[in-house]
Amino acid sequence: MSDHWIAAAVQMNAGEDKEFNLQTAERLIAQAADQGAQLVVLPELFNYLGRLENLAEHAEAITGPTASRMRKAAQKHQIYLVAGSFAERSETESRVSNTSLIFDPQGKQVGVYRKIHLFDIDLPDVHVQESAFVAPGNQVSLCQTPLGGVAQAICYDLRFPEMARSFDLEKVACLALPAAFTAKTGAAHWQVLVRSRAIENQLFLIAANQYGPYANGIQSYGHSLIVDPWGTILAEAGGDAEEVITAEISLEKLREVRHHMPALRHRRL
Repeated sequence: MSDHWIAAAVQMNAGEDKEFNLQTAERLIAQAADQGAQLVVLPELFNYLGRLENLAEHAEAITGPTASRMRKAAQKHQIYLVAGSFAERSETESRVSNTSLIFDPQGKQVGVYRKIHLFDIDLPDVHVQESAFVAPGNQVSLCQTPLGGVAQAICYDLRFPEMARSFDLEKVACLALPAAFTAKTGAAHWQVLVRSRAIENQLFLIAANQYGPYANGIQSYGHSLIVDPWGTILAEAGGDAEEVITAEISLEKLREVRHHMPALRHRRL
């Protein structure tokens, strides 16, 4: 296991043109790899971000073309790739799954997570009901790698601290969080939630967010983050541009925080 390695969060403004989105993701993955990243995280719904009612039309099998291209990108650049999330076609119902995959440097799929907490929100100027079009997942994901344990979550999951606490946290080095966090809620809550989950669970959190407008006038917040177990922001993107941010992940720092403040040993629930 390497004690020091580079993580990257990719920020992009995906739209309704899947081919353009995939080419953008491939270009930014290459940029992250050129900057020395050994683990790269893409944002939520990176291959198609449009109206939720159109997700099923753009859904794919878990071994479909989007997964195939991400597999090849991981292999080409010899990285661990958290392939954001995409709409996965269901064989049992009309709703899709919001699914995130992890590929290793050989292109092997080593992690799969289907979003558990769906974004149903009714604010005066933002109304979204993800559960009408997306079926919730029912299982968390943690994969062990030479970089340490990588746990997965997606966007709205960030608001549920009990989910992160359900992991065997002693085996988790970082939490990868693809997101399309809205500007309305992001301005108020994004940074404090990301830092809180990193602090209370004593892990690195790599949060790759979408930015800019998409369907129904909704705006994504941007400000992708990489935060360490002490809650220090190691890297932050802006709010209005495509960007790749990188930071060093120090497992030595992780062990130091957990040694000096052994909060994980005192969990009772």
